[in-house]
Amino acid sequence: MKVVLAAALLVGATTFAMAVGEKITVKYDLGAENHKWKFVAGQWVRRASGGRQVLVQTVETQPWAVAVLEDQKFADVDVSVSFRPVSGKEDASGGIIFRARDGRNYFLVRANALENNFRLYTIVNGKRSTIASARVEEPKLGSWHTIRVVATGPRVQAYLDNTPLLDHQDKTFTEGWVGLWTKADSVTEFADLEISGTPAQ
Repeated sequence: MKVVLAAALLVGATTFAMAVGEKITVKYDLGAENHKWKFVAGQWVRRASGGRQVLVQTVETQPWAVAVLEDQKFADVDVSVSFRPVSGKEDASGGIIFRARDGRNYFLVRANALENNFRLYTIVNGKRSTIASARVEEPKLGSWHTIRVVATGPRVQAYLDNTPLLDHQDKTFTEGWVGLWTKADSVTEFADLEISGTPAQ
C-alpha cells in the first residue's frame, strides 16, 4: 500500500501513522514553516521566488551549509529536489543529503554551476571524501535544475535533470535522515522536495 502525504497542506509538516514496512511518499512545501528542519550551518530563509515558495541558503558558510530534515529516517529511499544556483564566486552548488546520522555524517550528491562534475561523497565526522564522479555540463546559474538520488541497499544511483550519471556501491551509511546542502558563498534556492521509501524501524 502506498501512502501519499502532501506536506503543503500541513504547512510543511507531516504527522502520520503507518504499518511496519509500509512505503510512503512525502512531498514537502519548502516555503512553509516546518519545525522538523534542523539548520546545522548557514542561514536558511523561506521566501517567494518567481511564483514558487523556496528554502534558500543566503550567507557565506565555511566549509558548507547543512539543513537536515529530522522527520523520518529511511534506509532504501528515492529523493528528488529542484534547486536554482542564484550566485557564488567560490562555489555555486546545491545537493541532497541522505542517510544522515547527524549534520556531520551522511552521504551527499551535489552539482555545482562553476564545475563540470556531478559527485557523490561521504561526509564522516565532518570530513568529505569523493566516492563517485561524472563529467557534466555545468548547471546554469539562475536556472532551475533537479537532483534525484535512489539508494537501495549499498547501491546509490544519482540523476541530474533526469539524466542517470552515477551508479555506485558504498556501505558507509545504511539509514538516516534526508537534508539539503550548499558550500561556501553559494546562494541556492530549493523547492519541491519529494521523498519516497520505507521508513527505517
